Amino acid sequence: MNAPVTPSTQHRRKTIVLATVVAASVVAAALATGIVPRLHATAALDARTASNAAPVVAVVQPRHAPATTDLTLPADVQAYEDAAVRARVSGYLRRWYVDIGTPVKAGQLLADIDAPEIADQLRQARADVATAAANFAIAQQTATRWRDMLAAHSVAQQDADQKTAEMEATRALLAAANANVSRLTQLLDYTHVRAPFDGTITARNVDIGALVDAGSSNNTTSSTSQNLTQGQGHGAELFHLSQGSRVRAYVQVPQGDSALLDGKTEAWLTLPQWPGRKFPATVARNAGAIDPVTRTLRVELDADGQDGSILPGAYAEAHLSLQAPQPGFDLPASTLVFLPRGTFVAVVDAASKLRLVPVALGRDFGSHIEIRSGLQGDERVVLNPGDAVVEGTTVRVAADGTRGA
Repeated sequence: MNAPVTPSTQHRRKTIVLATVVAASVVAAALATGIVPRLHATAALDARTASNAAPVVAVVQPRHAPATTDLTLPADVQAYEDAAVRARVSGYLRRWYVDIGTPVKAGQLLADIDAPEIADQLRQARADVATAAANFAIAQQTATRWRDMLAAHSVAQQDADQKTAEMEATRALLAAANANVSRLTQLLDYTHVRAPFDGTITARNVDIGALVDAGSSNNTTSSTSQNLTQGQGHGAELFHLSQGSRVRAYVQVPQGDSALLDGKTEAWLTLPQWPGRKFPATVARNAGAIDPVTRTLRVELDADGQDGSILPGAYAEAHLSLQAPQPGFDLPASTLVFLPRGTFVAVVDAASKLRLVPVALGRDFGSHIEIRSGLQGDERVVLNPGDAVVEGTTVRVAADGTRGA
């Protein structure tokens, strides 16, 4: 049988319950003021650590590439016409009339060569012509008489035909003698060395009394077969003649830019001795084939010599203004990623993850490159991504954000 509950007992029980509640409140307050903030701090630290673990990347936004680019290439300047004036006959130099730096006109006398043996052979050849002409005259008269006798049935047809054939043979001998006279006359004229075109003498390699060798057989009566057997030489170079009123500049255009060249391409030359000056030039012609060794196209630019401002043999820089039909985007060359499967750029998407985008390259601007296809223009392209970039990696964009190209 339970003991009766007295007021003092109830009071003790209430006191115990109240103490328990107070203790629980104290414990809860302690938890709220100590453990919970520590848990929140730990969670925040973990989140910050995870955030800091993501690599920081600098990005750039593509911009439109220029429609016109200035391609600068080294150029080799040469005279528009350039020739080594050589001796056609052998002999001794009797006299020269021009020296280096002398401007000459086409046909102007440059030097005289003393070759008396040619004059002697010419006199002999003219005597041979006189002999052949006399033989032809008598043969012609004889053939005429025999044709008259044939008409009177005084001689046989065979005899008349023989006299006519003898006349034709002497006619051929006369023609050969005349041809030999013409040949020797031309050789005698070669003793007077003349300028082949208007220009400037850039070298004189002989002096008075020097033996000039034509480089072939000195026997002017030798047969053609003998000359072919002995071979024809080039002969001594007496003078060097250049036509510098116009010049040619040769450049090697890279294969990637060769398709942008045409006759309307604007071009000019610059030379180190004329700083600040531009010499207009025109694209005259090209080789029509890519050099398989250098993968370049040889292009000729023609320019005015500017009264000697551009000298043959000079070094120059050729500037070509190339017009692109459909310009692409311009990006720094450091954004490219070269992988075995192609060329890519790393792009940061809206979820801050890396994506590798394949691109097609266009013109090379040096530190920048043209992107022909693969981009829309609003991408955030990573600078200096490195070849070890992994697609899908979470990254953080640098604090300065997207920069222009």
